[in-house]
Amino acid sequence: MNIKRFFFGSSVINRTGLTLFALLLITSLFPRGNAAAFTVPEKLVYDLTWTGIKAGTATQEIFIEKGETRIVSIARSADWISVFFPVEDRIESVLSSNPDSKIGLPKSYSLKIREGSHRRDKEIHFNHSQGMAHYKDNLNNDKREIPISSSTLDTLSSFYFVRTLKLEVGKSVFLTILDNMKIWKVEVQVLRKEKIKTKLGTFDTIVIRPLMHSEGIMDKKGEMFIWLTDDSRLLPVKMKTKVKVGSVTATLVGGSFQH
Repeated sequence: MNIKRFFFGSSVINRTGLTLFALLLITSLFPRGNAAAFTVPEKLVYDLTWTGIKAGTATQEIFIEKGETRIVSIARSADWISVFFPVEDRIESVLSSNPDSKIGLPKSYSLKIREGSHRRDKEIHFNHSQGMAHYKDNLNNDKREIPISSSTLDTLSSFYFVRTLKLEVGKSVFLTILDNMKIWKVEVQVLRKEKIKTKLGTFDTIVIRPLMHSEGIMDKKGEMFIWLTDDSRLLPVKMKTKVKVGSVTATLVGGSFQH
């Protein structure tokens, strides 16, 4: 996850815009409830808007394939933006079963990003039994081994892991995440309860704020807020982050999930 900002045109939307929601839908991170409240398969579809203008779409999907749990997140720019700044990001996490985790632990993680002329193509293979992750950058063939703990997650799987936890207003949840070749301790603050209205209806929600200090989804100067339904589904119905000019909002508009 990289704090590098991307703009649509000249200084319009910064890089935490579409990438943020591709990675942290982003990325990325965030919970309440008891046990795995979400159902598998589950698909969430979001509209991405910048100061009220539609800037793109994003999907977040978890499903079982050949006995493995897969999470796939995709973000694309709207047609009018793609003319001068095409964005197409795809992130995938494959999970292995683990008795210490309700959803399992990451087995592999891959990220392919196209944002204008910017490209990223990397993969990480986790070996929790040996306490090591194997990183590879497919563009420059950079390979590294990174020590990890038994509870280390990638940015995508962390989102679902926290949805299996219990959240209480005023109390924080802490995660260990491997991101950008570094281990980060991530705090998720549980701020308040709030009723919001979207195209899908009115929801009682829990508002959380992830303090993601790694590069990419956000930095220590940024702010991101996520609205989760205050029920067993824990659906992320809205996400909002400030950017250099205005703010970017992801709003749930469809998909297939527990009603």
